Amino acid sequence: MSRGFVKEDDVQTPPIIPPRAALPAGTPNYVTPAGLAQLRAELAALEMARAQAEANHDNDTDRTRQLSLHNGRLAQLTERLGSARLVDPAGQPTGEVRFGATVTLRTVSGGKVGFERTFTIVGVDEADVVLGRVAFVAPIARAVQGLKLGKTATLQLGPKPETVEVVRIEYVSA
Repeated sequence: MSRGFVKEDDVQTPPIIPPRAALPAGTPNYVTPAGLAQLRAELAALEMARAQAEANHDNDTDRTRQLSLHNGRLAQLTERLGSARLVDPAGQPTGEVRFGATVTLRTVSGGKVGFERTFTIVGVDEADVVLGRVAFVAPIARAVQGLKLGKTATLQLGPKPETVEVVRIEYVSA
């Protein structure tokens, strides 16, 4: 059929499906129990939204677009769930910063000396800086993983390097 007989409204561009949080190639997809529950809840919500889109026959063009979007997001989420490796923070060594640790760092030189920052090291899908959850692949998490209480690390958090000391390590089971 000639393009001259096709209405502009009929031309559909495929929906852009935003990618999930980056997980470097070859890196295991570690998740906490809370992170796994969060992924499962997201899966249930997406499946419900897809079922609602399938049932809606008001506008076939919109329905097709919505289903494409939901199916793409479900494929990404299913892949992420399939690769998830559950790590219970309660099983981690209590005196060392590892996945699932809530760690408090105190600046000892190079920045505001005495300044403390606390964050929890979690999986890439559960990371949320506002809530103090940092992905285990983030530079700050990588810099402190393996440190023991009282040990120091040098971080590049701004224009100047900053030396921080691990002053507290906690593991909370979900």
